[in-house]
Amino acid sequence: MRILIAPQALKGSLSAAETGAAIAQGVLSVFPAANLTIIPIADGGEGTVQALVDATHGQLHRQTVTGPLGEPVEAFYGLTGDGQTAVIEMAASSGLPLVAAEQRNPLLTTTYGVGELITAALDQGCRHFILGIGGSATNDGGAGMAQALGVEFLDADSASLPFGGAALARLARIDTSKLDPRIKECAFDVACDVTNPLCGPTGASAIYGPQKGATPAMVEELDAALAHYAHIIQHELKQSVADIPGSGAAGGLGAGMLAFLGANLRAGAQIILEALRVEEYMKNSDLVITAEGQLDEQTAYGKSVGAIAGLARAYKLPVLAVAGGLGKNYRGIYDLGIDGLIVLPTGPMSLVYAMEHAASLTSQAAERALRLFNMGRQFKGEA
Repeated sequence: MRILIAPQALKGSLSAAETGAAIAQGVLSVFPAANLTIIPIADGGEGTVQALVDATHGQLHRQTVTGPLGEPVEAFYGLTGDGQTAVIEMAASSGLPLVAAEQRNPLLTTTYGVGELITAALDQGCRHFILGIGGSATNDGGAGMAQALGVEFLDADSASLPFGGAALARLARIDTSKLDPRIKECAFDVACDVTNPLCGPTGASAIYGPQKGATPAMVEELDAALAHYAHIIQHELKQSVADIPGSGAAGGLGAGMLAFLGANLRAGAQIILEALRVEEYMKNSDLVITAEGQLDEQTAYGKSVGAIAGLARAYKLPVLAVAGGLGKNYRGIYDLGIDGLIVLPTGPMSLVYAMEHAASLTSQAAERALRLFNMGRQFKGEA
């Protein structure tokens, strides 16, 4: 029997690779001769770098970069096993957890560190990038990222603008003459699972600004600044970014990546599954096992479990999902192509206990599920 194990991380407990290993242990206790392929997956959010590094036997690189408030922070990026693709989570350098609650101020925060991570990967020879842009502390439209790559943002007196979203209100001219020339040699796939435009009532500032520390007055100021920024981009670069779905992601970083990197904004799960060539392995499988911390009504929206199930359905493969827990309207996952699911707890237990014993619980859950699967095969006369 050929089984593809393609799990996400169980956040706070196991990485995607560790989850896959635990599932494999449970599978082999039932089918010791099974041919297993383990591919750790992610959806473009937290854990994406680690998942792709693990799946491709790549390398994790540590890098000191400029943090959201201009201070040095220790960040990281990944290189896939072939050394050709860099994987970057913008939250590693410009994420909300890097700023203490009392210091959060999207008028000032910057994505400069994202550009520094891109530069570091360019220096390693990478020309293909996968970028996850969730969890930002910023609202600067990606201007900081572009500044780190050589773009100059100038006011009416030809002075360079400081960091932060508020400064964009004074933007008069954009000089791209010093943009790192290697950018033109690159392809940037941006994992973007939101469709918010840059500005307006559903834009970056209004929807995500408050969680980054923006007051109602700050939201209004930031939204006007981003609208002006989009106008200058249109005038100077002849690019319209304001209304493109996803341009408002990560405080407008989506717009900046469109304007300065020529990026493609795509569903994160699809980018990851393509990068890991999951479909190729699926073609030669008899069963697919996936996993996620919680399965609920959000599983269909940009989650890797839903993408795995949809792909498996095309090949008429049974899909088993292992989950830490089940949330609201979880039964909808059956419509995605998931045929069966099993949860980790074996009885009443605290969340702390479940997380501490996640590996053994995952193995046990996989074993229980595979015993039921084997019983079904016996009923069909396949065993």
